[in-house]
Amino acid sequence: MSPTLILSLIAGYFAVLIIIAILTSRKATSESFFIANRNAPWYMVAFAMIGTSLSGVTFISVPGNVYGKSWSYLAVALGFVAGYVVIGTVLLPLYYRLQLVSIYSYLEQRFGYWSYKTGALFFLISRSLGSALRLYLVAGVLQLAVFDSMGVPFSITVVVSILFIYLYTFKGGLKTILWTDTFQTMAMLSCVGLSIYFMSDALNYSFKQLISTVHDSPMSQVYFADFRDDKFFWKQFASGMFITIVMTGLDQDLMQKNLSCRSLGEAQKNLFWFTPVIVSVNILFLTLGVLLYKYAAARGLDLAHLPQLLNVKGTLDTDKVFPFLATTQFSLAAGIIFILGIIAVTYASADSAMTALTTSFCIDFLDIKQYSEAKQTQLRQLTHMGWSIVLIVIILIFRALNEQSLIDAVYKAAGFTYGPLLGLFAFGIFTTRRLHERLVLPTCVAGVALTYLIVSHSVQWLGGYKFGFEILLLNGALIYLGLLLISRPGDRTEAAPQLS
Repeated sequence: MSPTLILSLIAGYFAVLIIIAILTSRKATSESFFIANRNAPWYMVAFAMIGTSLSGVTFISVPGNVYGKSWSYLAVALGFVAGYVVIGTVLLPLYYRLQLVSIYSYLEQRFGYWSYKTGALFFLISRSLGSALRLYLVAGVLQLAVFDSMGVPFSITVVVSILFIYLYTFKGGLKTILWTDTFQTMAMLSCVGLSIYFMSDALNYSFKQLISTVHDSPMSQVYFADFRDDKFFWKQFASGMFITIVMTGLDQDLMQKNLSCRSLGEAQKNLFWFTPVIVSVNILFLTLGVLLYKYAAARGLDLAHLPQLLNVKGTLDTDKVFPFLATTQFSLAAGIIFILGIIAVTYASADSAMTALTTSFCIDFLDIKQYSEAKQTQLRQLTHMGWSIVLIVIILIFRALNEQSLIDAVYKAAGFTYGPLLGLFAFGIFTTRRLHERLVLPTCVAGVALTYLIVSHSVQWLGGYKFGFEILLLNGALIYLGLLLISRPGDRTEAAPQLS
C-alpha cells in the first residue's frame, strides 16, 4: 500500500467525521456537550459504546497476544458480563437517582470535598494515561505505514492525529460523539469481519474449516492448570469483572454515555444489550489472532525473527504483527480494511475520552456551572485544548519507555490508577462510615505505592505467584482497608446518599 493511498483514506475518513460534527453541533450548549441533553436513544448509546470500549489496543493487541497467551483473554471477556451486571443493577440506579453529570460528585455527597477531588483526580490520571496509550498505538501504525517513508517525525504524527480529534469534538462534545462513534463502530465491526473473511479466503478455509482450525489450535487454549500463572482462568475472569466495574462503571467516559439516556430503564436496556455484543466481538478478535499466525505460517514468515517486528529486548513485539501483515502481506482490499478499522476503533475511544476528561475537569475542578453560557463555552474549549496537549506529551513519553504489549500496559496501568476509585466507591456504597477527609488522598497514594511494592516482589514473596490484571483487586482492597483505618462511625442518614 502506498503512503499516498493511505493518506487519501485518512483524509476521506476524517472528512466524514467533520461533516457529522458540523451537522450535530449546531446550537451546542454545555448541557449537550456534557450529557447530550439527556435525550440520547438507548440503542444509539449501546452501539456507540462498542467502539469506545474496545479501542485500537483491542484491535491490535488482543489478536497479537494469542502468540504467547493463547485465548487466556477469553476469561477476561467473560468476566465483563459479571461486571456489567453490577454496573446495571448497582451503579446506574445510584447515578440516575442523584441526577449526576460527573459521577465523582457522588463522593462529595457521600464523604466530602477531599474524597470528591481525589476520585476525580485519579480518573483524570487513569483516563489520560489509558487514552494516550491507545492513541500511541494508532500513531505508531500510521508512522510505520506512511510517515516513516516520508521522513515525518513521530511527534508530528501524534500532533496531527490529536488535532483531528480536537477539530470534530471541541464544539459538540458528547452530542457529536454519539453520532461519530456510531459511524466508527460500524466501520470497525465491518473491518474485523472482513479481515477474518479475507484471511480465511486466502487460506482456502470454508466456514466449517475456519471454526475447526481455530478450535483445534494450541493458540486457542484457556489456562486452568496453575493459579499462580498470570493466565489462570479464574484470575482473569475476576480481573475482567473488576476491570469492567472500574473502567466502565467508575469511569466518567463510559458513564457519560449511559447518563445521556432518557431514563434509568433505557440506560439499563442499553447496557444489557451491549454486554453480549462486546463479548462476541472480543471472541472475533481472538479468532482473528489465530488466523494471523496461521496466515503468516502459510506464507513462510518466521515472525519471531523478522527485525522489523522485534522489540528492544530482541523478542517478538506482538503489537506489530497485525499491522505488518496487513500493510505488507494482505491484498490491497484487506490492507485498506485494516487501516480504516484501526483508525475507526482508536478514534472512537479517543474522542470520547477527550470529552470525558474535559467534562470531569470542568465540572469537578472548575465548577463550570456557576458561569454564564458564554464563559462556560470559553472554559470548556480551553480545557479541551489543554487535554489535547497533555495526551501528546504522555504519548511521546510512552514512546521512549514502552517495552511490553499494549493490552498489558493499559490494564496494568489501570490496576494502579483505578484502584483508588474502586476502593472509594466500594467504601461509600457498602459501609455507612465517614472518613477523615484530609487523609483520603495520602491513603490512596500509599495504597498505590504498597500495591506496586507487592506486585514487583510477588514472585519472591508469594512462592512464584505472578500478578496479571488482578493488580486492580489488590490495589482496591488495600485502599479499602486504608479507608477503614481513617474512618469513623456514621449512620445511614448522615452517610446519604447511598443505595436505597
